[in-house]
Amino acid sequence: MALSAILAVGLALRAFAITPVQIAGIGAAALFAQYLGSLMTATRFDPRSALVTTLSLSLLLRADGVTPLMIAALIGVGSKFMLRFNHKHIYNPANAGIVALLLLSEGPLLDAAWTTPGQWGTALWFAMLIAGAGLFVTYRAARFDVPLMFLGAFAALIFARAIWLGDPLAIPLLRLQNGALILFAFFMISDPKTTPDGVISRIVFSAGAALIAYILTYHFYIADGLFYALAIVCIARPVLEWLDPAPHYQWGDPVKIPALFIPSKRRSKEPAPHPLPAE
Repeated sequence: MALSAILAVGLALRAFAITPVQIAGIGAAALFAQYLGSLMTATRFDPRSALVTTLSLSLLLRADGVTPLMIAALIGVGSKFMLRFNHKHIYNPANAGIVALLLLSEGPLLDAAWTTPGQWGTALWFAMLIAGAGLFVTYRAARFDVPLMFLGAFAALIFARAIWLGDPLAIPLLRLQNGALILFAFFMISDPKTTPDGVISRIVFSAGAALIAYILTYHFYIADGLFYALAIVCIARPVLEWLDPAPHYQWGDPVKIPALFIPSKRRSKEPAPHPLPAE
């Protein structure tokens, strides 16, 4: 619902350069890949994940025709079933589809595909709308710490760069108001199924993504550095989870504030749990 609302506002007020035919094509390809993957792995078909991927690709990826966008959906949703480790898929489906299309578009196989940082502008109200919806969603998914840590680390880096270069602080402030950055933070990197389960590993994951995105964007001048950064840290996620093991996230898990984010005085006042009876 949150992604649908953002897409509706973008189509109505921001003139997003995507047609209903393209959105329908993305949805059909994503649902087909989800159905085929469920059939091949003998699991229950659930269209919700494919629909979320459809909305994410509709918001962030553009192409001249519908075929490249459908290929992105097929690759993204298919990666959930093909690229797995320890009973979890490695990549966020939308991110996998975007990175795959960007790489394929560098050669002669496909028409050009591109991401859409410029279509969002720097309107504060639009950034706040996305962030508000994202905070609600990530809180309900027990991952509200991930976008906050990512944005905090990324903001610290670009503010430090502005200070080092002597730029006015209005420049990094405007960059933080970009809707694509906010959408990425709250609806892509915070995916509970593809972020580490442990608190410490989530901190390293988020900070690492921010650092790599900063380097790719401001030192190598790669406009799509955010998406490549997430793909890179996702490769390292199994190692982080091995070093910081925790129970796998399941949809419907109760929302818990990690002890790391609870003030020490408050923690000391909480009563200790009753010991389990001896067997």
